[in-house]
Amino acid sequence: MSRRSREKAAAPAAGAAARCTVTVCRGCCCGTPKIPRIDHAAQLTGLRAALATTATVRPVGCLDACEHGNVIVVQPSAQGRKAGGRPVWLGLVNDLDASADITAWIEAGGPGLADMPAILDLYAFNPSRRIRDQLDG
Repeated sequence: MSRRSREKAAAPAAGAAARCTVTVCRGCCCGTPKIPRIDHAAQLTGLRAALATTATVRPVGCLDACEHGNVIVVQPSAQGRKAGGRPVWLGLVNDLDASADITAWIEAGGPGLADMPAILDLYAFNPSRRIRDQLDG
């Protein structure tokens, strides 16, 4: 099998998410002056620029986890999900260093494909099932 044929065979099926999806809460608290000392627009712009070829970055309305604002959810790629990766909820992402750590992890493969850096354990949280279902619904 040629290299080109192997690459095609390894490609995700049509319609499958080939990239991680990064959901950035920009609702009632996240992304607003209610969370001071961070340039929210710069955070979103920076994530989009850094992950342009690696992940889909999408801002959404309130994820109803305001006590953890700013919230970012990293959903695995199709390949990452097949490898056992699950969405990772990160809260209190209120500095650009945390955004850089998230970006580096996603560039390495993200959930299921790369170990999450230990520093991100400080940000990880488990939302209630009701909140998780809002994102997946």
